[in-house]
Amino acid sequence: MGTLALAAKITHVPSMLLSERDGPHHGCRQAAIDGHRAIAQRCRDAGVTTLVVFDVHWLVNSEYHVNCAAHFAGCYTSNELPHFIRDLDYAYDGDTALGQAIARAAVATGIRARAHHDTSLGLEYGTLVPMRYMNADRRFRVVSVAAWCQWHDLRESERFGAAVRAAIEDPAWPGTAAVLASGSLSHRFADNGTAQDFMHRVWDPFLEQTDRRVVELWTQGDFATFHAMLPMYATQCFGEGGMHDTAMLLGVLGGADYARPAQIVTPYFGSSGTGQINAIFPVDR
Repeated sequence: MGTLALAAKITHVPSMLLSERDGPHHGCRQAAIDGHRAIAQRCRDAGVTTLVVFDVHWLVNSEYHVNCAAHFAGCYTSNELPHFIRDLDYAYDGDTALGQAIARAAVATGIRARAHHDTSLGLEYGTLVPMRYMNADRRFRVVSVAAWCQWHDLRESERFGAAVRAAIEDPAWPGTAAVLASGSLSHRFADNGTAQDFMHRVWDPFLEQTDRRVVELWTQGDFATFHAMLPMYATQCFGEGGMHDTAMLLGVLGGADYARPAQIVTPYFGSSGTGQINAIFPVDR
């Protein structure tokens, strides 16, 4: 029987790569990078074999999609921010068996879903940035799930997350998994020409204060309140990818019934107008 060992909400801001380079922003995202590495160490300590990433940079217009090729390799440049993420070489092993099990579990509950294992699909940067810091040694297999679900309902994405949990814990899959919701809190980018001014800031006090209240709810374990507010929060605070990664994560954890206080790994910070965090959500067995 498979095991879910860890669940987390993580950042993937492109300035993490900028932080590596010499220049005025060198080291600016070290706390976020250290947070990724700390989460990866927790995964190693827990015997994790596979990382399932809910990636809000993989846009889909219909159904739920899982990229579970046996191997991933390529050279990635972001079409969104090519001056931040460019010529990023990557190579990771996938977990075809778990990816297919996720799709089957979702379909069994009436959700339209597909797993892609014989595919030329590459990985998007919501997966690639975290893997750069969490999986440089290729210790973990990777499954990437499309979480920019353009025409989907958040509650259905929550149900999809529950199916992910069921697939992980199915007796037919023998591994140990961690689930990573890769996306921001509020996600209102700075206007063109103002990005430098908002490099370390959130766009508007309303967005920052709402984010901080959300983090407070998480650390209090008040997910009943957060669950109820998520649809409006995603809309009014410009949720990245509609915050479907977060809805999926809630589904993995048990939805509104989940009540474990979150553990903040990298404290909340502003980046190019958006609100970011690394946080672990303890898993109920």
